[in-house]
Amino acid sequence: QVQLLESGGGLVQAGGSLRLSCAASGRTFSVSGMGWFRQAPGKEREFVSAIRYSGGSVYYADSVKGRFTISRDNAKNTVYLQMNSLKPEDTAVYYCAAGKTGWGLTRAAPYDYWGQGTQVTVSS
Repeated sequence: QVQLLESGGGLVQAGGSLRLSCAASGRTFSVSGMGWFRQAPGKEREFVSAIRYSGGSVYYADSVKGRFTISRDNAKNTVYLQMNSLKPEDTAVYYCAAGKTGWGLTRAAPYDYWGQGTQVTVSS
């Protein structure tokens, strides 16, 4: 099993920045990729960003490309999501996910483990 703990959410004004962290523990050697998803009230969960461990490929949703950056600290088993130029439409609960496969990381199905989520609220 892998446990994921997100942190870094909060309230920020439009145009501001936040950095989310996702610390993994447990059988982290089984993880091949990690991602961030978000779910706004009344909407379905959507892909935000992902990173494949092998090769370091990164992926972004079009809505966050150029504003968000995903990165990884191997020594800390932690993945970060730096969010800049935040917009009110970025308001959502952000979930970290870890997958044993490094493929299909832009979809929720390949992920095996999920965090509890952290709230991000962007005021206008």
